[in-house]
Amino acid sequence: MDALITAATSADERRRGAKVAVLPVGSFEQHGDHLPLTTDTVVASLIAQRIATDYDLFLLPPVTVSCSHEHAHMPGTVSISAATLYAVINDIRKSLQASGVPGLLIVNGHGGNYVLSNVVQEANVDGPRVALFPVREDWHRAREAAVLESSGAEDMHGGELEVSLLLHGAPHLIREGVEQDDHDAPERPHLLTLGMAGYTKNGIIGRPSLGTAAKGQAILDSLSRSAAAHLSIIAGT
Repeated sequence: MDALITAATSADERRRGAKVAVLPVGSFEQHGDHLPLTTDTVVASLIAQRIATDYDLFLLPPVTVSCSHEHAHMPGTVSISAATLYAVINDIRKSLQASGVPGLLIVNGHGGNYVLSNVVQEANVDGPRVALFPVREDWHRAREAAVLESSGAEDMHGGELEVSLLLHGAPHLIREGVEQDDHDAPERPHLLTLGMAGYTKNGIIGRPSLGTAAKGQAILDSLSRSAAAHLSIIAGT
């Protein structure tokens, strides 16, 4: 995980002079018995690091605890309120602006962080400077590029996509036995009311057995390409 946190110095960022920062936002929540509690943070950091490297941007350290209330009471899960996450992101954005970095790409690794959409919409009232990434279309293109076998609805938590990214970027974090954790629950009409516990006993919704490192590489390649359109808007180019 240390390799996913920036080691840049002030001198490095002075030379870079980036006008866009990349902020990974993850979570600290259950991902079954064989994936780390930091799975979403690792996923967001892998994507953010790749984009920052490819486009020479200012990489920020990840936000590691967020809104995981749908996983409440499942061992290891820790959450903060939506209001707190809203405040943290806004404070970071204002600090960046004060230091001469007006653009911000928020890389969200956790689907439960709904409040990030509101943060971005409000931040852009006076002009486009903040983007939330990846959006649904970006994920769809990445799934197609990697030829994933499960759909987005089926692959909701700890499944093919997340395991593939970890196998590519942080394989040492996956414990033996993950391939036996497949669990199907494609229909989840009352997720906000019942939480994850209403649809899975093992904490997984998806098929981690389908994950491969090659798919993870293809997902990252696709997401890096997709980021270009978002960056062109918030960078004003």
